[in-house]
Amino acid sequence: MRVKTGHIAIALVCVVLGIMLSMQFKIIKSGGAVTIQRIEDLTAQIKALEKERNDLREEVKSLETKINQFELSASQTNTAIEIMKKDLENAKLLAGLTDVEGPGIIVTLNDSKRSIKPGEDPNLFLIHDDDLLKVLNELRAAGAEAISLNEQRIVSTTEIRCVGPTINVNSIRFAPPYVFKAIGNPDNLEAALKLRGGVIDTLEYWGIEVSIKKADRIVIPKYTGSLKFEYAKPVIEGASR
Repeated sequence: MRVKTGHIAIALVCVVLGIMLSMQFKIIKSGGAVTIQRIEDLTAQIKALEKERNDLREEVKSLETKINQFELSASQTNTAIEIMKKDLENAKLLAGLTDVEGPGIIVTLNDSKRSIKPGEDPNLFLIHDDDLLKVLNELRAAGAEAISLNEQRIVSTTEIRCVGPTINVNSIRFAPPYVFKAIGNPDNLEAALKLRGGVIDTLEYWGIEVSIKKADRIVIPKYTGSLKFEYAKPVIEGASR
């Protein structure tokens, strides 16, 4: 009886083992075998991927912040550059280093053609540098924004002086006629020159030929000479003197 019972137990064990082995085989065959070590490996990989994802999110946020800062900085830089460009253009305009155009007047002066009487000084009937300087000063006082003399731009370093029978302007010699071009309010410029007892009255008294023409558009070229300062230097604020 005991032998029979043992046989039955062994048979049951064999059946159970057979079923377990069969299930194990099916699981392995279907690729679904999962061990504790495998689960731990997968869990570690998932945690690593989650960390990598979080790190990437932080990096994206950091890059977005940097991009926003760059765009803001670029906008401010572009604004600063535009301001500097405008300041430079204004500085060049004031210094006479750019061509300009606008309404104004053209003044032409020529030596007198009047016959000189005996005893009269012939120099009184010729145009001199001081005559041109008087015309220039009147134009400036009347609001001329740009002036040229015989196509030479008048700037802060321009000289107008007699050299024998000619006159030097920006180190270039010219003989009559002398042509001023001035940009500004045409009526104001003309009125300033034609003041009673003014520079034009004096010149015409000696027979100097004077022509004044208004123009809607006058082009005055830029100064093309050299502007170098050897001794004059900008004052630096706060520097010891």
